Amino acid sequence: MKFDFIPIKTRIVSPPKDNIDDIFESIDLKDGDIIFITSKILGIAEGRCFATDKFVKEDLIAKEADRYLKYTNKMGGFQINLSVNQGILIPAAGIDESNTNGYYVLWPKDPDKTCREIRNFFIKKFGIKNLGVVMTDSHSTPLRWGVTGFSIGIAGVNPLEDMRETEDLFGRKMHITQINKIDPLASMAVALMGECSESTPIVILRGYTNIQFSDSASMEHLKIKEDLDLYYPLIKAIPPSEINN
Repeated sequence: MKFDFIPIKTRIVSPPKDNIDDIFESIDLKDGDIIFITSKILGIAEGRCFATDKFVKEDLIAKEADRYLKYTNKMGGFQINLSVNQGILIPAAGIDESNTNGYYVLWPKDPDKTCREIRNFFIKKFGIKNLGVVMTDSHSTPLRWGVTGFSIGIAGVNPLEDMRETEDLFGRKMHITQINKIDPLASMAVALMGECSESTPIVILRGYTNIQFSDSASMEHLKIKEDLDLYYPLIKAIPPSEINN
């Protein structure tokens, strides 16, 4: 199988609100493509921006997050908030300050809905059927240096492959295993986007056939209930937000 990741360099997208229709109009897509878009430019496009000199970040985190825990990092001495936002474990509820020109940029209010709207636009524009739209961000993996990309919104592409009841090489049935098909691809896309001054907020994956397209697919197919998660003993240690609960 031959496939390509195609990075798309764009103009700077500027807070507090920026119309990015011109960026989308310049993109050429084909049937079977998956387009990865960083949450930051979509948050800016939706006006989800708050001036850093007028708003307190922790207040915004408390409003956005379902759970959050404030602590001071031992190595760097900086304050951080570990949080769960929209069913996703993420520092600071995904609120970002890099490449924001003095604003806090929040995730879009409904990432799946935003992805569906973008997908509908491109399907209509190009007259195609199979198209995936994935909203991305980056996060830290516990007990690992560095950040990697992952998905926070999905439309048009099934993120999971269910291996339950299939047999391994020795005939043993699988009872729990499901394969996350989308986050490894999102991680590669985010690696190509970069984390600093690259101005490459979009990556197109073309020619990848080891995944299923689906009109009904969403992040809800990927998320797991907290009390079923293997890491629930750690997650429940993060107190619920008093504002959102």
